[in-house]
Amino acid sequence: MIKKRIAVLGATGSIGKSSLDIISRDSENLEVVLLSAHSNGQKLKELSKQFPKAVCVLTNDSNEKLLDSILNIKPDITINGISGAAGLKPSLAAIEAGSHLALANKETIVMAGRLAVRLAKEKNVNIIPVDSEHSAIFHLSRAYSNDTIREILLTASGGPFRNLSVEQMRNVTVEDALSHPTWNMGQKITIDSASMANKGLEIIEASVFFNVSPEKIKVVIHPQSIVHSMICLCSGVIYAQLSKPDMRHPIHDAIYFPYTTPSFLEPVNFDSLTLEFLKPDFEKFPMLLYAQNAAKSSGLFPCAYNAANETAVAAFLERKIKFTDIAKITSCVLDSSWEGDCMDINSILSADSKAREIAVSYIPV
Repeated sequence: MIKKRIAVLGATGSIGKSSLDIISRDSENLEVVLLSAHSNGQKLKELSKQFPKAVCVLTNDSNEKLLDSILNIKPDITINGISGAAGLKPSLAAIEAGSHLALANKETIVMAGRLAVRLAKEKNVNIIPVDSEHSAIFHLSRAYSNDTIREILLTASGGPFRNLSVEQMRNVTVEDALSHPTWNMGQKITIDSASMANKGLEIIEASVFFNVSPEKIKVVIHPQSIVHSMICLCSGVIYAQLSKPDMRHPIHDAIYFPYTTPSFLEPVNFDSLTLEFLKPDFEKFPMLLYAQNAAKSSGLFPCAYNAANETAVAAFLERKIKFTDIAKITSCVLDSSWEGDCMDINSILSADSKAREIAVSYIPV
């Protein structure tokens, strides 16, 4: 294997830390050439000493220096662990630079998936999903053509509120929502897991990424987070990918793709293991239903869904709204018209801005 030059975007976050853990164990085959962080300058400075050959970029309120660095350095593979819509332009810049993209940033595909996929084909680079669910589908589906896949089954832990009633969910706190039972993630994605908006984003993402109709994508609640997704073939046979709930598994597979290489990570132990599978409750988790409808709609509905949710989650973390208001605000935003060209970056960014403005209008000052 030729030594890979790697950019890690969002290097101080959970995806970045896991990525650097893997990379640091194989300096013979992997080299960090670019690191970015949004605001954690002290941690980025520490990483610069650990990876002295890497260009380090602190983005703060602007991505321009990061975009220029990606285009100039031209990494072999870029790991995008940036949270939220801020990760879109760096993803497109990486593809434009001819870099393979290991993508943990859902918003890239939700907001501009068709554009990103088209650009990747033009540049002859791979977009390799790092989300554990899409990583599972990506590797499972490589053995089968789309017309042989009857359904994609996305697994979801159910988050911390799986067993609460609708009434109880109206009174949950920020601390409650940040207490995920199986995964250790950043604040935004942890809240998305609690509302199941993350699974909504993944429905949209899977539809675009794997070029399947939303009707063929189902969500299954699986509290243990061992089965990371499944595909059901037209024959009725179901194939699943199993591993411990550790993001280093899909990151490792993405970094070394297309090779399968040994890792230090332990496989699942079946000596004492119980796996549960349950039907999702759409009344408790309406963000799932809104995402399905957005995925079925044309135009910029997925982009509006993402922007509304992101804005509402930020307001919830600031304790300006209740947890259940996240879904209410998203629904109100989606009631607007979102027709437009999903292949045009200016239309995408305009829709994102408009959706945020509408969402803010429903948030108390």
